[in-house]
Amino acid sequence: MRRNPNLDFFCAVVIVGLLAGLAGLCTTLVLRLVEHLTYHYTFGSLLAGVTGAGPLRRALAPAVGAALAGLGWWLLRRRNEVPPLAGTIARQERIPRLAWSIDALLQIVLVGSGASLGREGAPRQFAAVLGDFSTGWLRRLSAAEREILLASAAGAGLGAVYAVPLAGALFTLRILLNTWQPRAVGAALITSSLAVAVGSAVTHDRPELAWPSLESTYLLTAHGLVLAPVACAVGMAFNRIIKASQPRHQIRSWLLIPALAAAALTTGVCAHWWPELPGNGKSILTTSLASGMTLTAAAAILVLKPLLTGLFLRAGGAGGLLTPSLATGAAAGSLLVLAINAATGTHLHVPTVSLAGAAGVLAVTQGSPIWAALFVWELARPPIWLLLLFLLTATAAHAVNSWVQHRWANLQRP
Repeated sequence: MRRNPNLDFFCAVVIVGLLAGLAGLCTTLVLRLVEHLTYHYTFGSLLAGVTGAGPLRRALAPAVGAALAGLGWWLLRRRNEVPPLAGTIARQERIPRLAWSIDALLQIVLVGSGASLGREGAPRQFAAVLGDFSTGWLRRLSAAEREILLASAAGAGLGAVYAVPLAGALFTLRILLNTWQPRAVGAALITSSLAVAVGSAVTHDRPELAWPSLESTYLLTAHGLVLAPVACAVGMAFNRIIKASQPRHQIRSWLLIPALAAAALTTGVCAHWWPELPGNGKSILTTSLASGMTLTAAAAILVLKPLLTGLFLRAGGAGGLLTPSLATGAAAGSLLVLAINAATGTHLHVPTVSLAGAAGVLAVTQGSPIWAALFVWELARPPIWLLLLFLLTATAAHAVNSWVQHRWANLQRP
């Protein structure tokens, strides 16, 4: 009996979506376990755990966790290459299943210990590993179809951990594949939807961020254009810090252990004054949406969050950059709106401007304003019209960044 290649591909898409959800579910549970062990708390958010921890534990426990992650990376990298996910998929290279799985686990240990890195890298890698392993028996799949499946798995893993099905699919299409091919669109939507459904066992299909029940006004839409240059400047600064911090070659020496421990200790000391700093940045976003950030705290976090992220990268750590850039953008938006409110006596809606700033910075760091706006909106699911504000800020910030880059390139020419 002759097999239908389209049926094979559809079966692979369903399998990949379910396994990507499993990857998101597992990494979320491990992350929470590490966070609870690090800060010794039972219930509540990471912010509550950090706030409730004593000064000594807040500083030293993250250093111990980071040192363990460093030890794991030293042992792993001595004998194994750990290539970046996006480049490996784009070049259609062999997936290093064991190396990526161990690397994903170590990323979770590091982020759970309070490192200023995103947690989205681990589920993307683990989902790609499971997708590659589960579809290996389908010999009729072409190289292009395998690329679509692996990219869909990575995007679905992102969607599963943050409960953002549309943003997960769009991440696959715009960031990883850069295509609107119907076959890719269908695969991305199906895998992301299935992954989020599986991951709802942990996320309970609730938004990652709690939108406050405060009224906002359509007049805030005009502030999207005002915020765009600020978001562009912050996004460009974030990119420069990250680029300067990333080592040219993957660090393989035993110095990984003390370097990561020192970076975590620095974060722990800073957390004595600003407990929102440890972790991927969700604590900063949560505080911004609750309008609980002061002008001084917003300014300090705006400076410290990208610097601490760069410090962990320079020390040899690995992790995502989406939520650190989101958190930096939220701090910039909070700082701007708090300064305006203090100077003019107005009462602009802090959560709205904070998330708009997050969308603008993410658009600059990732180069995709539509995806950035949708991702930020799905994280909190505020009123649907605010998606337009986020899209306006993200598009304007991206446009300003493109213009600046073009002007700079022209000035560099002889």
